[in-house]
Amino acid sequence: MSSYFRLLLLLSALTMVGPLAIDAYLPSFSAIRQDLNTDEVMVQQTLGLFLFAFAGMMLFYGTLSDAFGRRKVILVSLAVYTLASLGAALSPSIEWLLFFRVLQGLGSGGGTVVSRAIVRDLFKGAEAQRMMSHMTMVFGLAPAIAPILGGWLQVLLGWRWVFGFSVLFGALMLVLVWRHLPESLPQEQRQPFHPRAIVAQYISCLRHPRFVLLILMLATAFAGFSLYIGSASHFIMDILHLKETDFGWMFIPLVGGLISGSAIASRLAHRLPRRTFVQTAFIIMAVAAIFNVSYNLMLGSEVRIPWAVLPLFIYSFGLSFLTPAVTMGAMDFFPHNQGLASSLQSFTQMVVFATMAGVVVPLLFGSGLYLALGMAGMAIASLVFYILFRVLHDRAAPPTLPPASSR
Repeated sequence: MSSYFRLLLLLSALTMVGPLAIDAYLPSFSAIRQDLNTDEVMVQQTLGLFLFAFAGMMLFYGTLSDAFGRRKVILVSLAVYTLASLGAALSPSIEWLLFFRVLQGLGSGGGTVVSRAIVRDLFKGAEAQRMMSHMTMVFGLAPAIAPILGGWLQVLLGWRWVFGFSVLFGALMLVLVWRHLPESLPQEQRQPFHPRAIVAQYISCLRHPRFVLLILMLATAFAGFSLYIGSASHFIMDILHLKETDFGWMFIPLVGGLISGSAIASRLAHRLPRRTFVQTAFIIMAVAAIFNVSYNLMLGSEVRIPWAVLPLFIYSFGLSFLTPAVTMGAMDFFPHNQGLASSLQSFTQMVVFATMAGVVVPLLFGSGLYLALGMAGMAIASLVFYILFRVLHDRAAPPTLPPASSR
């Protein structure tokens, strides 16, 4: 196995930690509600609170890895994730489950954030975009596998073993990172960890409108995708009238689009400019949104597979073109603070996801048309941010941040 392929698999597996914690237990919502004698709102909060904790730590993992190295931060985050997963599996009440889900969220984001920074440590330009496309392709397997695996674990063993699987996966990743992931950030390139300087750096990042527009563009495009993940239980069981073991009908098209799109994008990374990837992505996502709204308008409550999930495949296909191009473009603004830039991007995506799951999704319950309109609205918002970015492009020199030691 080549060193490139081994690194690709390891980094991709690290980015799967969060999606597994999000998606695997979705088929267990009803069982958790009954076993812990609680209601649907409290069970929904196990997702919302996890996502907010996950998002909050996104702000710190990048800067911590800039200061202390990539490897140490990943190992600590995996240890927290594994112990929290064990606590969730043993929770005697909904209150304890909420507590351990928050801890699980705090530990889940290290691999996602730091793996992107590792790519930029080791690769440049089109090669970095190619690695990111490959990672997106492999990472995309998690949302397809997790709910299917979780559904069968729920049926065969119960919801506690869904979290038990997270314990085993976290422990495995700890061993693999300890043995096979080298440190990619040399000591002389690290930034001192000064909280005031870090706050000042975040503020400095947010003062650069082109960077902000890029991360908002990707976050809102991702929201059209995450809207369906957050409403998966309702969409599968109430709208499509399927069972716990049928979550693959939604997640396989979502992930199939990501994987196939990423495979094509990685082959074209050296041939086409990023602008072409972005514009192509918006065309594809527009087709998905128009088809989705039209189909739901025509059939109403009679929507059925496979047509009800075809727009999810098309939309995620377009999203896979957008993600690596925008990610690399945003991080290029701050070549000496890539961990910080990656943290801000990931934080923005997850806050939007958490808002979708905790606030927007309950408002859209009851109709596939509402979900379709939500997807279309997020795609339009993303396009607006892109247009604003193009208007501002080339008007100013690329922003830079002074090193933390100078503050």
